[in-house]
Amino acid sequence: MRASFYAVRVQPPTIAPADGEAALARRVIDAAPGRDLRAEAELYRLLAPRARLYGLKHLRDAHGAADLAQDVMLMTLDRLRRGEVRDPEQIASYVLGTCRQLVIDRKRGMQRRERIMDAYAHEFDTGVSASPVALDTEQLQRCLQVLPERERTVIVMTFFEDSDASQVAQALGITPTNARVIRHRAVERLRLCVDRGGMHDA
Repeated sequence: MRASFYAVRVQPPTIAPADGEAALARRVIDAAPGRDLRAEAELYRLLAPRARLYGLKHLRDAHGAADLAQDVMLMTLDRLRRGEVRDPEQIASYVLGTCRQLVIDRKRGMQRRERIMDAYAHEFDTGVSASPVALDTEQLQRCLQVLPERERTVIVMTFFEDSDASQVAQALGITPTNARVIRHRAVERLRLCVDRGGMHDA
Protein backbone atom coordinates (compact mmCIF):
# COMPACT_ATOMS: atom_id res chain seq x y z
CA MET A 1 0.00 0.00 0.00
CA ARG A 2 1.23 3.52 -0.64
CA ALA A 3 0.53 4.59 2.91
CA SER A 4 3.24 2.19 4.18
CA PHE A 5 5.95 3.91 2.09
CA TYR A 6 8.21 4.89 4.95
CA ALA A 7 7.67 1.67 6.90
CA VAL A 8 8.71 -0.36 3.87
CA ARG A 9 11.47 1.79 2.43
CA VAL A 10 13.11 3.05 5.62
CA GLN A 11 12.31 0.36 8.23
CA PRO A 12 13.46 2.54 11.16
CA PRO A 13 14.00 1.36 14.73
CA THR A 14 11.18 2.20 17.09
CA ILE A 15 11.51 5.62 18.73
CA ALA A 16 10.85 5.96 22.42
CA PRO A 17 7.25 6.90 23.37
CA ALA A 18 8.59 10.10 24.96
CA ASP A 19 9.19 11.43 21.48
CA GLY A 20 5.80 13.02 20.79
CA GLU A 21 4.58 14.41 17.49
CA ALA A 22 5.80 17.93 18.18
CA ALA A 23 9.24 16.70 19.24
CA LEU A 24 9.49 14.59 16.12
CA ALA A 25 8.45 17.54 13.96
CA ARG A 26 11.17 19.69 15.58
CA ARG A 27 13.72 16.97 14.91
CA VAL A 28 12.82 16.97 11.22
CA ILE A 29 13.15 20.76 11.13
CA ASP A 30 16.44 20.80 13.05
CA ALA A 31 18.00 18.15 10.78
CA ALA A 32 17.62 20.31 7.65
CA PRO A 33 19.22 20.52 5.17
CA GLY A 34 19.97 16.91 6.11
CA ARG A 35 17.32 14.39 7.13
CA ASP A 36 16.42 12.60 10.35
CA LEU A 37 14.94 9.48 8.77
CA ARG A 38 13.98 7.91 12.09
CA ALA A 39 12.00 11.00 13.12
CA GLU A 40 10.35 11.26 9.69
CA ALA A 41 9.36 7.59 9.70
CA GLU A 42 7.92 7.73 13.21
CA LEU A 43 6.01 10.93 12.50
CA TYR A 44 4.64 9.28 9.35
CA ARG A 45 3.61 6.22 11.37
CA LEU A 46 1.78 8.34 13.94
CA LEU A 47 -0.04 10.75 11.65
CA ALA A 48 -0.67 8.88 8.38
CA PRO A 49 -3.50 6.75 9.90
CA ARG A 50 -5.33 9.93 10.93
CA ALA A 51 -4.99 11.34 7.43
CA ARG A 52 -6.28 8.06 6.02
CA LEU A 53 -9.32 8.11 8.36
CA TYR A 54 -10.06 11.66 7.26
CA GLY A 55 -9.90 10.50 3.66
CA LEU A 56 -12.21 7.55 4.31
CA LYS A 57 -14.76 9.84 5.94
CA HIS A 58 -14.73 12.52 3.25
CA LEU A 59 -13.80 10.61 0.09
CA ARG A 60 -15.55 7.33 0.95
CA ASP A 61 -12.94 5.46 -1.05
CA ALA A 62 -10.23 3.28 0.51
CA HIS A 63 -7.79 3.75 -2.37
CA GLY A 64 -8.36 7.50 -2.44
CA ALA A 65 -7.90 7.68 1.34
CA ALA A 66 -4.58 5.82 1.12
CA ASP A 67 -3.42 8.14 -1.66
CA LEU A 68 -4.48 11.15 0.39
CA ALA A 69 -2.60 9.96 3.48
CA GLN A 70 0.63 9.50 1.58
CA ASP A 71 0.32 12.79 -0.32
CA VAL A 72 -0.43 14.72 2.88
CA MET A 73 2.41 13.17 4.83
CA LEU A 74 5.00 13.57 2.08
CA MET A 75 3.91 17.19 1.66
CA THR A 76 4.07 17.77 5.42
CA LEU A 77 7.55 16.26 5.76
CA ASP A 78 8.80 18.30 2.82
CA ARG A 79 7.46 21.51 4.36
CA LEU A 80 8.99 20.65 7.72
CA ARG A 81 12.38 20.20 6.07
CA ARG A 82 11.94 23.55 4.32
CA GLY A 83 11.01 25.30 7.55
CA GLU A 84 7.57 26.19 6.23
CA VAL A 85 5.61 24.83 9.21
CA ARG A 86 5.37 27.74 11.64
CA ASP A 87 4.23 25.85 14.72
CA PRO A 88 5.51 22.27 15.07
CA GLU A 89 3.57 22.02 18.35
CA GLN A 90 0.41 21.93 16.23
CA ILE A 91 1.67 19.42 13.67
CA ALA A 92 -1.40 17.17 14.01
CA SER A 93 -3.71 20.12 13.30
CA TYR A 94 -1.47 21.08 10.39
CA VAL A 95 -1.83 17.60 8.89
CA LEU A 96 -5.62 17.65 9.24
CA GLY A 97 -5.76 21.11 7.68
CA THR A 98 -3.72 19.85 4.75
CA CYS A 99 -6.09 16.89 4.45
CA ARG A 100 -9.06 19.23 4.32
CA GLN A 101 -7.54 21.38 1.58
CA LEU A 102 -6.45 18.44 -0.56
CA VAL A 103 -9.89 16.82 -0.29
CA ILE A 104 -11.53 20.06 -1.43
CA ASP A 105 -9.07 20.33 -4.33
CA ARG A 106 -9.59 16.70 -5.34
CA LYS A 107 -13.36 16.94 -5.27
CA ARG A 108 -13.25 20.04 -7.43
CA GLY A 109 -10.80 18.42 -9.82
CA MET A 110 -12.88 15.25 -10.06
CA GLN A 111 -16.02 17.25 -10.78
CA ARG A 112 -14.21 19.07 -13.60
CA ARG A 113 -12.82 15.82 -15.01
CA GLU A 114 -16.21 14.12 -14.90
CA ARG A 115 -17.81 17.02 -16.79
CA ILE A 116 -15.08 16.77 -19.42
CA MET A 117 -15.37 13.00 -19.61
CA ASP A 118 -19.15 13.15 -19.95
CA ALA A 119 -18.66 15.43 -22.95
CA TYR A 120 -15.67 13.69 -24.56
CA ALA A 121 -15.66 10.12 -23.22
CA HIS A 122 -15.92 8.69 -26.76
CA GLU A 123 -12.61 10.34 -27.66
CA PHE A 124 -10.82 8.76 -24.69
CA ASP A 125 -12.23 5.36 -25.61
CA THR A 126 -10.86 5.56 -29.16
CA GLY A 127 -7.99 3.17 -29.73
CA VAL A 128 -7.84 1.74 -26.21
CA SER A 129 -7.50 -1.78 -27.58
CA ALA A 130 -4.87 -0.85 -30.13
CA SER A 131 -1.68 -2.91 -30.10
CA PRO A 132 0.98 -1.25 -27.94
CA VAL A 133 4.38 -0.29 -29.26
CA ALA A 134 7.00 -2.91 -28.40
CA LEU A 135 9.04 -1.97 -25.32
CA ASP A 136 11.24 -3.42 -22.62
CA THR A 137 8.94 -5.51 -20.41
CA GLU A 138 11.17 -5.02 -17.37
CA GLN A 139 10.97 -1.27 -17.89
CA LEU A 140 7.19 -1.44 -18.16
CA GLN A 141 7.04 -3.53 -14.99
CA ARG A 142 9.09 -0.93 -13.11
CA CYS A 143 6.74 1.79 -14.28
CA LEU A 144 3.66 -0.22 -13.30
CA GLN A 145 5.05 -0.74 -9.81
CA VAL A 146 5.37 3.01 -9.12
CA LEU A 147 1.80 3.76 -10.18
CA PRO A 148 -0.69 4.37 -7.36
CA GLU A 149 -2.44 1.11 -6.53
CA ARG A 150 -5.81 2.10 -7.94
CA GLU A 151 -4.34 3.30 -11.24
CA ARG A 152 -2.29 0.11 -11.51
CA THR A 153 -5.45 -1.94 -10.94
CA VAL A 154 -7.27 -0.07 -13.70
CA ILE A 155 -4.38 -0.61 -16.13
CA VAL A 156 -4.18 -4.33 -15.35
CA MET A 157 -7.95 -4.82 -15.66
CA THR A 158 -8.12 -2.81 -18.90
CA PHE A 159 -5.10 -4.05 -20.82
CA PHE A 160 -4.38 -7.47 -19.31
CA GLU A 161 -7.89 -8.66 -18.43
CA ASP A 162 -9.75 -6.87 -21.27
CA SER A 163 -12.25 -5.29 -18.87
CA ASP A 164 -14.28 -2.33 -20.10
CA ALA A 165 -14.95 0.83 -18.10
CA SER A 166 -18.19 -0.53 -16.64
CA GLN A 167 -16.49 -3.69 -15.37
CA VAL A 168 -13.62 -1.73 -13.89
CA ALA A 169 -16.06 0.66 -12.23
CA GLN A 170 -18.06 -2.18 -10.71
CA ALA A 171 -14.92 -3.87 -9.34
CA LEU A 172 -13.65 -0.65 -7.74
CA GLY A 173 -16.98 0.77 -6.62
CA ILE A 174 -16.71 3.91 -8.75
CA THR A 175 -18.55 5.33 -11.75
CA PRO A 176 -17.62 4.34 -15.32
CA THR A 177 -16.74 7.98 -15.98
CA ASN A 178 -14.36 7.97 -13.04
CA ALA A 179 -12.84 4.71 -14.27
CA ARG A 180 -12.15 6.35 -17.66
CA VAL A 181 -10.55 9.36 -15.96
CA ILE A 182 -8.30 7.12 -13.86
CA ARG A 183 -7.39 5.02 -16.91
CA HIS A 184 -6.50 8.08 -18.96
CA ARG A 185 -4.36 9.51 -16.15
CA ALA A 186 -2.62 6.16 -15.58
CA VAL A 187 -1.81 5.75 -19.28
CA GLU A 188 -0.28 9.23 -19.36
CA ARG A 189 1.83 8.48 -16.27
CA LEU A 190 3.00 5.18 -17.75
CA ARG A 191 3.89 6.85 -21.04
CA LEU A 192 5.92 9.52 -19.26
CA CYS A 193 7.67 6.93 -17.09
CA VAL A 194 8.54 4.71 -20.05
CA ASP A 195 9.80 7.70 -22.04
CA ARG A 196 12.16 8.48 -19.16
CA GLY A 197 13.56 4.98 -19.05
CA GLY A 198 11.48 3.70 -16.15
CA MET A 199 13.06 6.14 -13.70
CA HIS A 200 10.19 8.61 -13.42
CA ASP A 201 8.19 8.48 -10.17
CA ALA A 202 4.66 8.03 -11.53
